[in-house]
Amino acid sequence: MSLPKRIAFLLACFIAAPLFGQTVQNAQSSANVLPDGFAGWKATSRQPFSPGLQPILNKAGYDQSQNAQAAAREYGFVTGETVVYSPGVPGSAGNIAPQTLTATVYRMKDPSGAYGEYSYLRTQDMNRADFTEHSSSKPDEALVLAGNLVLDVQGPNSQRNAADVKVLVTAVASKAFDGLLPTLPDRLPSDDRIDKTDHYILGPQTLDQFFPGQIGSSLGFTYSPEVETAHFRMGKNDVTLLIADFPTPQIAQGQLDSLSKKYNVNGSLPAAGTPALFAERNQTLLSVVAGAPSAEEANKLLDKVQSGTVLTWNEPTFQFNEPSIEVMVVGAFVGTGVICLITLVGALAFTGFRLTIKKMFPNTVFDRSTQMEVLQMGLVSKPIKSEDFYTFDGKRIDTGTVDKNLPDRTALRLFK
Repeated sequence: MSLPKRIAFLLACFIAAPLFGQTVQNAQSSANVLPDGFAGWKATSRQPFSPGLQPILNKAGYDQSQNAQAAAREYGFVTGETVVYSPGVPGSAGNIAPQTLTATVYRMKDPSGAYGEYSYLRTQDMNRADFTEHSSSKPDEALVLAGNLVLDVQGPNSQRNAADVKVLVTAVASKAFDGLLPTLPDRLPSDDRIDKTDHYILGPQTLDQFFPGQIGSSLGFTYSPEVETAHFRMGKNDVTLLIADFPTPQIAQGQLDSLSKKYNVNGSLPAAGTPALFAERNQTLLSVVAGAPSAEEANKLLDKVQSGTVLTWNEPTFQFNEPSIEVMVVGAFVGTGVICLITLVGALAFTGFRLTIKKMFPNTVFDRSTQMEVLQMGLVSKPIKSEDFYTFDGKRIDTGTVDKNLPDRTALRLFK
């Protein structure tokens, strides 16, 4: 290997080493989210997994692991691990004790993605739990959202061991980072909504799992919208509602137009053979209903969707009311009179001041004939003398006292 190639190789190793070390450190920190023990439970096995390396464990009701993996990727799944806990040390044969708890933690890139993963893994047979603000449980499982982490604890009598699970939740939550959770679920109507059927969605593949019609690829996820779906009971019908919040009203309207060209939206393609969809746009929010028996029933549900966005072109400003013509005319005369009065008073005041100064200091402040010249145009043959204008007592001023440094009196005689 030549010297330049060796130098380039060493430089590449020098640059890559910190990055590799940081990657390994992140992987190790992610793999150690679950503790080695808690409340008397001991870890007997640990299995880390990440996208593309290990399949995400299947949930009851989600028998297609590929769908679960696709949803996790769209929610921003980073890495995770599964740890089996036993209340005692395994026997000499290495068998795990019959009573075990299997804890799986999913690390997402942000709390919003974790909320979506939590809504994806939650099933309808779960009840609300008090581990955190967003947590659910059933006799053999507990599901907890803690910041950007989702903890899934499975095992017989896991509900009976709720106190121990709470200790585990506290240990996991200390390694999560908090952030703002989505507010889009708050815009779903609460009337007639089937409990625990709402799902927060960030990608087309996840949307196709919860909303009929396979419209995920046509909804415009390239614009990064937030999507929420839920089921509603309308008479004997199970109706699915989708709400998608786009960055601008123009994008939302464009997506509605695009859906109308591909699917039977609001009767746009009645002969297409696709299920009827009913949709409307309210500012940046696009709402779509599937499974409604008629447009009237769909509109009842669409009218209950809370837009949450109010757009105004102008902020509230002072409202100017134009006065009547009579008030304007009278005001013009009054204003003119006031201006004339101010002018008259100012003129009289200046005149009195000037006369007073001339009386007290004659030919000193004003009318300084010895220091001033008169510009003459020569319209008459008789020259004009400044002392004829600048004498207060009528006496002529001796011209011999005129400053000799002044320029000559030059008359601009235009006419002779």
